[in-house]
Amino acid sequence: MTFDIQVVTPDGLIYDGQAEKLFCRTIAGDVCILARHCDYMTALGMGEARLTLPDGSVRRAACIGGLLAVKGGQARLVATTWEWAEDIDRARVEASLAKAKDLLAKKDLDARETELAKARLQRALVRSSVAR
Repeated sequence: MTFDIQVVTPDGLIYDGQAEKLFCRTIAGDVCILARHCDYMTALGMGEARLTLPDGSVRRAACIGGLLAVKGGQARLVATTWEWAEDIDRARVEASLAKAKDLLAKKDLDARETELAKARLQRALVRSSVAR
């Protein structure tokens, strides 16, 4: 059994079609959406997303922030960032990890700079995990 899903980012439409399952991280924890899911809306966190397609194949992505809404059996995921695993540039991820770690190693960061560096590190870790 499948449901309609759209995945959208500020750059445009990423996926528009059918899925058997959507697994993603919300601000309250992980959620799995299946066909005939009740109406639901939540903010997205940072983590791996998995979309199971009607043929049984699974596509993985790094999903960072946004909103997930399910209404009338249709899902719409509006992500701040959505990168399919195969599109993640590993060299860029490694550079982001190194830069975030270097920033966090500095002793003169104020609270805001520390939080931004931690968020940068978390984003890089999510992308690194999904890229493997």
